[in-house]
Amino acid sequence: MKIGIADTMFSRVNMFPFVEDGLKDSGFDGSVERYTVPGVKDLPVACKRLFLDHNCDIVIALGMPGPMKVDKTCSHEASLSIQQVQLEVCKHILEVFVHMDEATSGKELNEICKNRSYKHTLNSVALLKVK
Repeated sequence: MKIGIADTMFSRVNMFPFVEDGLKDSGFDGSVERYTVPGVKDLPVACKRLFLDHNCDIVIALGMPGPMKVDKTCSHEASLSIQQVQLEVCKHILEVFVHMDEATSGKELNEICKNRSYKHTLNSVALLKVK
C-alpha cells in the first residue's frame, strides 16, 4: 500500500511530521510518496499526479489557506477540484485544510494542525484496511 502526501510550501505550520507520527502510531507498513507544491490551488494536480504517476492508493492533501476573503475563495475552488479528482480516479483524498484564522495564536494554530493532520492520517490508514 502507498499513501500520497500532497502539501504546500507556504503553510505556516509544516504538517508533514504530524502525518509521519500518525503513520508510525497506526503501524502502517506501506510506503509514502510526498509531493510539495506552492499553495492550495496547486493541490488538486498534485493529488492526481500522486495517483497516476506514483500509484498511490490514497492521498492526504495538507493546506493552510490564509485569512482573507480571496483565500477562502481559493480554498473553496481547490476543495471542489480535489473532489473532482477523487471522482475521476475513484480513490479517496483526505483534505486537511487548516485556515489561518481558526486560531488566535501560533501555539493554538500548531495544535489544530497537529490534531487534524494526525487524525486524518489515522483515518487514511483505516480506509486502506477496508479495501
